[in-house]
Amino acid sequence: MPEFMDVHRNMVGITADELKAAHEADLAIQGEEGVIFKQAWANPEDGLVYCLSESPSADAVRRIHERTGHPADEIHAVPLAV
Repeated sequence: MPEFMDVHRNMVGITADELKAAHEADLAIQGEEGVIFKQAWANPEDGLVYCLSESPSADAVRRIHERTGHPADEIHAVPLAV
């Protein structure tokens, strides 16, 4: 299944607990779109959050994030990894 990296901006000051809660909200409904959220990272100082997922499409990732209240600003396909 294809992998995607999405980016959330304007999340300055996000805490570890808030990141965990957002990730868990995605996990709770990911199966409805066939998405598997693998990991999330955040930099509270610059407000960037990154999420790595496996998904049938970028649109499926977008729909999950929108439904859980934290829409992605960018979603990028990750065709190569080592």
